[in-house]
Amino acid sequence: MKLLHTSDWHLGRSFHRVNMLGAQAEFIGHLVETVRERGVDAVVVSGDVYDRAVPPLAAVELFDDALHRLAGLGVPTVMISGNHDSARRLGVGAGLIDRAGIHLRTAPAACGTPVLLADAFGDVAFYGLPYLEPALVRDEFGVEKAGHESVLAAAMDRVRADLATRADGTRSVVLAHAFVTGGEASDSERDITVGGVAAVPAGVFDGVDYVALGHLHGCQTISTRVRYSGSPLPYSFSETDHRKSMWLVDLGADGAVQAERVDCPVPRPLARLRGELDDLLADPELTRHEEAWVEATLTDPVRPADPMARLTERFPHTLSLVFAPERAPDDPDVSYARRLAGRDDQQIAEDFVAHVRGAGPDEREQAVLRDAFDTVRTDDTVREVAR
Repeated sequence: MKLLHTSDWHLGRSFHRVNMLGAQAEFIGHLVETVRERGVDAVVVSGDVYDRAVPPLAAVELFDDALHRLAGLGVPTVMISGNHDSARRLGVGAGLIDRAGIHLRTAPAACGTPVLLADAFGDVAFYGLPYLEPALVRDEFGVEKAGHESVLAAAMDRVRADLATRADGTRSVVLAHAFVTGGEASDSERDITVGGVAAVPAGVFDGVDYVALGHLHGCQTISTRVRYSGSPLPYSFSETDHRKSMWLVDLGADGAVQAERVDCPVPRPLARLRGELDDLLADPELTRHEEAWVEATLTDPVRPADPMARLTERFPHTLSLVFAPERAPDDPDVSYARRLAGRDDQQIAEDFVAHVRGAGPDEREQAVLRDAFDTVRTDDTVREVAR
């Protein structure tokens, strides 16, 4: 069976101030053509279909168009909700849409109920594990500790239990939206840390033939059987070096996996430039970036006049301008933002405690801070999903 694995469309999202809807529509067209031209038997979409719980109308219309075009090809599609999606909204009409061969899996309780598709060698069971927010699903899965590993492990127990009841030779595919250990994050993914831990070990998914992951925006191979497709488009300059693609997976009669990357259309290349303004404007080596979306980091010791206007004369698609004067780390003029770069909320809070008290928090106090951050993040998630 030939599968096309994609995820993290983030329909409705912009790239800085650039509306990406046109590029997203071009990607949908490319996906449909790939399905047709490469003889794809099933499409799997591993979450974050939309960029937010209540997407703009234009994004909903594009999603509707994608579903109609995929259904029109007669190729089944299995899709889960991600942490940016409202599972309840995305799942509206799932029973009816299911009849058209579009299988939306957004309910945690249905993790162990597969979509069964068949080829010449028998059944392939597709299990959809939507994003499982630990605090919201712990009761459903009966876990004591609300963490990503515990709820995913419980969901996978249901998958393996169901798979054990299937005929010998039944192959299996799991769709999941999670941060798996070994994956490389970028700046454009929403933090899903719980209890100081965001990642889960790949071993959680043992026992199935292929795991189609979503959440991280870079295309990655965790193992031969566990892969991220990544997002089809860039959503931050941290993705400058990404090669945006989908996985074309050939699932053999014995469950063996062969995978090929299928490149996605590039609306415009990305470039991160760094240096003093006059050097960036004069350097002939930068000519190749003149039509790229540009993030420019200026290292001038004194902020130059009209930097954006001057930059856009040469690089008309400059979207981000950062000031980072070259100074020693102990220079009192080093910005607060630069001192905080790369530090998460927990570390910043602990540093603040150490600053005002003269000593950092002990283990009990660290746990209090961690619980507070988890509570705020979970409350935000609940409010967004409930909209």
